[in-house]
Amino acid sequence: MQGQLISLQNDPVTPSRHLPLSISRCPFIAKPLFLRCMKQLATINHFFWKYRYRFFLGIIFVILTNYFRILAPQLTGYVVNTVVGNLQPGAGHQRQNDVLVEKIINLLDNHTMGEKVLWCSVTLLVLALVSGFFMFMMRQTIIVMSRLIEYDQKNQVFTHYQRLDSNFYKTHSTGDLMNRISEDVSRVRMYTGPAIMYFINLAAVLGFSIFFMYKASPRLTLVALSPLPILAITIYFVNTIINKKSERIQALLSQLTTNAQESYSGIRVIKSFVQEKAMLGFFTANSDEYKKNALGLAKTEAIYFPSMALLIGISTLFTIMVGALDVVNKVPGAEVGKIVEFVMYIQLLTFPVSAIGWTASMTQRAAASQKRINEFLLAKPTISNPPERLRPSLSSDIVLEKVDFTYSHTGIRAIKNFSLRIRKGEKIAIVGKTGSGKSTIAQLLLRMYDPQQGSIQYDSVSITKIDLDYLREGVSYVPQDVFLFSDTVYNNIAFGLPGAAKEQVVKAAIDACVDKEINGFTEGYNTMIGERGVTLSGGQKQRISIARALIKNPAVVIFDDCLSAVDAKTEKEILSNLNNYLEDKTAIIITHRIFSLLSFDKIIVIEDGAIAEQGTHESLLQQNGYYAEMYNRQQRQERETGPDAVEFSS
Repeated sequence: MQGQLISLQNDPVTPSRHLPLSISRCPFIAKPLFLRCMKQLATINHFFWKYRYRFFLGIIFVILTNYFRILAPQLTGYVVNTVVGNLQPGAGHQRQNDVLVEKIINLLDNHTMGEKVLWCSVTLLVLALVSGFFMFMMRQTIIVMSRLIEYDQKNQVFTHYQRLDSNFYKTHSTGDLMNRISEDVSRVRMYTGPAIMYFINLAAVLGFSIFFMYKASPRLTLVALSPLPILAITIYFVNTIINKKSERIQALLSQLTTNAQESYSGIRVIKSFVQEKAMLGFFTANSDEYKKNALGLAKTEAIYFPSMALLIGISTLFTIMVGALDVVNKVPGAEVGKIVEFVMYIQLLTFPVSAIGWTASMTQRAAASQKRINEFLLAKPTISNPPERLRPSLSSDIVLEKVDFTYSHTGIRAIKNFSLRIRKGEKIAIVGKTGSGKSTIAQLLLRMYDPQQGSIQYDSVSITKIDLDYLREGVSYVPQDVFLFSDTVYNNIAFGLPGAAKEQVVKAAIDACVDKEINGFTEGYNTMIGERGVTLSGGQKQRISIARALIKNPAVVIFDDCLSAVDAKTEKEILSNLNNYLEDKTAIIITHRIFSLLSFDKIIVIEDGAIAEQGTHESLLQQNGYYAEMYNRQQRQERETGPDAVEFSS
């Protein structure tokens, strides 16, 4: 059984009231502590109900396992009494055994002492095999159930992560998110599997043992169980400390994971600034803090097992001493076999009782981890699908009326009293300095955020009433910060249109002027892209991102400064292709440049989140205002940047 404990330690792990599980019946765990743990762990009770058949079968197998194990002390006591009776005629024994044991004894009564010992040995072996079989079935039900719960919970957490809005990801680190879905979920599994199994095992062993012990000798039962109150007090105080330390350790582990993840993602920046030593020092400091707290927790948990061994040893000594004195003094009912039987009962109780500390520790850790998981699971996205889920024509007029937006995590007012009507099929350019609010307009049109004031409408329908999936499927968006997956070039382009044919992927790549370069790769479209497209140049990443947007053939296209990393010649090719592609589409081009190859119906100049000027290129120049001033100031750059693009600067 001790080996079973070691093997289990190597196994990593919408509220419902269907099956409230608890450890409240365990006499060694204080109620306030139990309530604190169960309040957090109650959110996973619906998983137990989902796998109730495995769970209830597991309970039955635990009971059967311990029932066949608990018969061994009674048979052993019978054998010892038989031997003593043979050496001391008339000693005899009182039969207060299990019904099955009594039937076995009755079958052996007419045999010789040697035959009795032999058949009892064979019976004990059979009982051990039967008990072992049910123990195997116990693990196949409860431990497998915990693995299924772990699988479901990780899917639940990941699904919820995807529902959370952009603002959530701006205020939480990737490392912390990863730690909660991996390490925290694994610790919860240790509660749903090993901890639950050992608690049920403890209850079964205690029930059977105390019943048969009391039936055999109430006096020896009290002696054997007398150290248990001390055990309860020890567990209460140690578990309180473990709970606090577990929460601290999980928080430190999240920091450590975040530190590592950021270092891996920014390794090129670290190397280019020769900051390897500084980053190692930062990581070492975090790692040392984690190690210090983990060792502190390990020392606290180390109190359990020596305490258990000491108390079990004291219980065994008291039982042998009292039982032996009763035999010597010829107390009625006192037998040598009964002493042996009680010692075996105590040994059977050794592992379950010693596992109380380990089980309680796993429960504490799981509660601390589930608390961290619940913090995210209970976080409601500010952007969610409306009950109506309307699907208006996205190719119709788009209206922004008196829109005002402030980023909640920074307090920066990005958009101020912004009003704009974009008619069907119009080509709009939004230009302005860095930080003027251009990208925020794109985020609002995709409903990544909702404005605090004003409204955004597609075809006279408020964006807050439109089906989110329908809206985002109908709008192609090329972000300023290009992101590519660690997959093939083909799959990165086809990501914009699941199930796209190869011809569609190739055409999108041609329109984005990246087809020739892709074919120049060793494996062509099957070339694997490194993490975040690290193996590609900035221009290649931007063009693959453009191809991913073009393949959707949407009603509305939003390009957010997506040509900043391409050269002038490639830019001309892309713009030439876009002229044909955007002919019947509504297009919003957010840029620092003026593109002479694209004819815009309207140019919007944004300054500090508000519209400074708007009109066509010619009308804005005639107004001789802010736009004309910026344009004239940038003319000096034409010889360097080429005649087709002029970049705005502050």
